[in-house]
Amino acid sequence: MNPDDPRVQRTRDRLRAALRSLATGHRLGSLTVAAVARHAGVNRATVYQHYPDLDALVADTMEDAVAHVARCAELCPLDVPGDRPPEPLVDLFARVAEDAVLYRGMLSDQGSARFSHLLRDRLTEVLAARFGQGARPPGSGGVPVRVHAAYLAGALVGVIAEAVREPDAGAGPAADRGPEAVAAATWRLLAG
Repeated sequence: MNPDDPRVQRTRDRLRAALRSLATGHRLGSLTVAAVARHAGVNRATVYQHYPDLDALVADTMEDAVAHVARCAELCPLDVPGDRPPEPLVDLFARVAEDAVLYRGMLSDQGSARFSHLLRDRLTEVLAARFGQGARPPGSGGVPVRVHAAYLAGALVGVIAEAVREPDAGAGPAADRGPEAVAAATWRLLAG
């Protein structure tokens, strides 16, 4: 199957759109290949021609979002005063908020370990590349570049998971969980 074939692209677009649509009304763990196929107007065999399983479809659906989050992490300046988060960090959390339903499903206990690893690994790679070029926060001397990158990537994935978690009684006001507030809190932690 040629992934550049317009018919293949259209089918994958339909499958991704169906998954996004279904995810807004159902828990991701309750979705099935059959339900996605039915919603996309194709048969299950068509889904399996394009994706080996539902996790692969979800990872593909989230690829643009992951790429955007990684790019924001890569662009985030390290020398902004601690009282104001950098715009790329605010943009990162704004994009996460747009796809909160899918992030919530993917990063929950019933979510996809593949997605969590994909997100963490992508963030680790872009941060390690940046740190390898000498752009590192103050106080990181002596810490290996990959260890530092993995540490920050894990922290970001944890904050993203918390930002999209369904609020509970102890979660505080909803305003504390908006993209700007989450970015500001994250920046305070990162900037020390």
